[in-house]
Amino acid sequence: MGTKTISVDFPSDILLALNESETDLKKDIKISLAIRLYSLQKLTIGKASQLAGVSRLAFETILSENNIPISNLTIEDIMGDSQKLQ
Repeated sequence: MGTKTISVDFPSDILLALNESETDLKKDIKISLAIRLYSLQKLTIGKASQLAGVSRLAFETILSENNIPISNLTIEDIMGDSQKLQ
């Protein structure tokens, strides 16, 4: 898998205000973006965990900690699948 670098400019005092290292901020941004894109259903959970740079299980834990459902299935989806199995 190849990677692509995207540069984002921040005011120079942002790291000081956040009391974070550049590495920690990059990690937080990647995780936040992955959560957002997963929530918008633009990325699957596997791709979102890949973007976040964590395992799928770790990403599922992050979603749970942020009260974001791990599955996007609706009750209608489940009932439809149940009908197909009968």
